[in-house]
Amino acid sequence: MRHISIAIDGPAGAGKSTVARRVAKELGILYVDTGAMYRGVAWLAVQHHVSPEDERALLQLLREHSLRFEHHPSGELEVIADGQVITPYLRNPEVSETVSKLSVHPGIRRLLTEWQREFAQRYPVVMDGRDVGTVVLPDAQVKVFLTASIEERAKRRQKEFTDKGFSVSLQEMQQAIAERDTRDASRSVAPLRPADDAHFIDSTGKSVEDVVEEILALVERVPNE
Repeated sequence: MRHISIAIDGPAGAGKSTVARRVAKELGILYVDTGAMYRGVAWLAVQHHVSPEDERALLQLLREHSLRFEHHPSGELEVIADGQVITPYLRNPEVSETVSKLSVHPGIRRLLTEWQREFAQRYPVVMDGRDVGTVVLPDAQVKVFLTASIEERAKRRQKEFTDKGFSVSLQEMQQAIAERDTRDASRSVAPLRPADDAHFIDSTGKSVEDVVEEILALVERVPNE
């Protein structure tokens, strides 16, 4: 596969990770879940009782503990903290609650952006997040802004939590997503917004396969260099 970068941005629950993972598999390239990187920091913060509002303490936490991201043979990113694979634990409610609070800090975002760009330089990637097309990979050949109605996004996240054994009401999930949208869109550093040249896809009522096919069609239109 030629060296290509595909950026998929969008709000919480839009289906970015599912779609990006499938696109990467179809193309045989690396899937980089940027949210998993931030969740790795959040997991450390939860484990060591560091406030997500305290940027200085979070940066000190990252100096004192090892947080690594490796290219797993499955084609995905594996998150390792102090030698322990923590990927399976990154989507529990406590980590989810913490991650959006710490992701607003400029120092944390700068550090993780550097790591994300390094992956894109080394590998052809599909990368999803909230500022990939605008900040992390502004020169990505394909940029997508994936969204869906807040009702559908809440149902998807509720199912995700239920499948992992956590009980969250649909009303609670819808409120949490609305609050996350507000935080992500209003933060001063790298706010959630579509890149000027992004292709909009509303996944409300669409199957994963439909969205994947739409993105693969965009990839096919990228000229060979």
